[in-house]
Amino acid sequence: MNIPAKILVVEDEGIVAKDIENRLQKFGYHVCKTVATGEDAIAQISELKPDLVLVDIRLQGDMDGIAVAQILHHHFELPVVYLTASSDEYIVTRALATHPFGYIVKPFREQELKTTIEIALNKYLVEQNLKQNKYWLRTVLKSINNGVIASDTEGKITLMNPIAEALTGWNRQDACGKEATEVVKIIPTQTISEHPIQQALQKGITVEISERSQLIDKNGLEIPIDDSIAPIKDDRGNIVGTMLVFQDISERQQVEAMHQKQIEQEQMLVQMEKMHELKDDFLSTVSHELRTPIANMKMAIQMLKTSPSSEKRQRYLEILQAECNREAELITELLDLQRLETASYPTLVQEAVNLQEWLPQIMEPFLIRAQENQQLLEIRLDPNLSQILTDRASLERAIAELANNACKYTPMGGAIVVSVQPQLAPCTAYQLPTTRTIFTVRNQAEIPATELPKIFEKFYRIHNSDRWKQGGTGLGLTLVQKLVEHLQGTLQVESQEGWTTFTMELPDEQGAVISDR
Repeated sequence: MNIPAKILVVEDEGIVAKDIENRLQKFGYHVCKTVATGEDAIAQISELKPDLVLVDIRLQGDMDGIAVAQILHHHFELPVVYLTASSDEYIVTRALATHPFGYIVKPFREQELKTTIEIALNKYLVEQNLKQNKYWLRTVLKSINNGVIASDTEGKITLMNPIAEALTGWNRQDACGKEATEVVKIIPTQTISEHPIQQALQKGITVEISERSQLIDKNGLEIPIDDSIAPIKDDRGNIVGTMLVFQDISERQQVEAMHQKQIEQEQMLVQMEKMHELKDDFLSTVSHELRTPIANMKMAIQMLKTSPSSEKRQRYLEILQAECNREAELITELLDLQRLETASYPTLVQEAVNLQEWLPQIMEPFLIRAQENQQLLEIRLDPNLSQILTDRASLERAIAELANNACKYTPMGGAIVVSVQPQLAPCTAYQLPTTRTIFTVRNQAEIPATELPKIFEKFYRIHNSDRWKQGGTGLGLTLVQKLVEHLQGTLQVESQEGWTTFTMELPDEQGAVISDR
């Protein structure tokens, strides 16, 4: 049920006042009172609490209707509709200065009175809603932790909340009306052609502010901020301004930096613990590997002292010699690995190597060994292969270790293929074609898929695969990997369909071709 609006009538002519009251009641309004003077109206306004005041401009007493309307407008914010028989320009100008909600000239028609009052009440209701929304918005803007700045279609500031004042160093009175780009100075990490506020205005898009952006306040202090600038659009989609929402992320960045530092420290601790474990495991393994030959040598020496026959003494001497060689080989490989891992290995000494002559010489001992084992060892050299610049000693040892590994694990009747070929890398718009050298060692023995990822680990040996019972340190492939890294090359291995293939590729620095023509 709608409650009728209460109307206060201020009219000094009794007959006219009664006529107006009757008509208003006929319209469905409630006339809370009719008074003849402005003083009575002001005195009773707080008690009556009308929704609208209908006031004649000419009244009895010292106050005319315009004076009454001024007080009602400034102190009570009540809507006023004037009734007057005068159309004097001066009076009209005074009346308009009080922001009336209507102006009716006597004599008036009944419908005119009704329409004017309805319009005035509706206008007052709209204004009250706008004021409430304004107060609500102002309260929200004051309470949120983000800075908020609004601008009009020309990019001039129209609104600014306290947080924005604090962050920019500008107070609202000084900032409003100024160019937003003058107040909000943002330094992005990447160079852009226009300010984000201009982008939002011209393109009608929301512009995200990077977390790495800096706001320069009025005093020149840089403050890290983030958030966004969005265009404000009316019901028809027309851009009527922008809204910048931003926040100081200094504390967040500090927390994130501390968190990241904590993560890095935890990772470092984990790595250090892992390194300690690896070190302990390595020392344990090295200790075992070094002691085993020594124990065998002690045993051989002891047996030599008590052996009655020359044949047994010869056998123990052979064991002693083999274990001495094994111990020396292990110590040499450990020292080489330590030097390679600590970057104290001798620097690369490049020299010209003729692969057509060099490789057969390196492989000669392995050809003899393959024949003894009834293996087929084949050397394939590309006819276009020429001299290369490389560290001869490091390359020779890497190839020898791979060949030794192939002979060791290839069964009787199996094949071993050692090949070398040049490879021309394609040229690009920024780089001339370069020559790379590919060394491949293939042997007819397959490594289980579960074992393949571990073969470069120190002291790792594939179980039950040493067909010729030749033993070893378990450091050969580890050393090859480090030597190839020392040569600034790459080493890959694959094992399938009964074959294992090691591919060593030297970069152009190590494999640069030297023409011998």
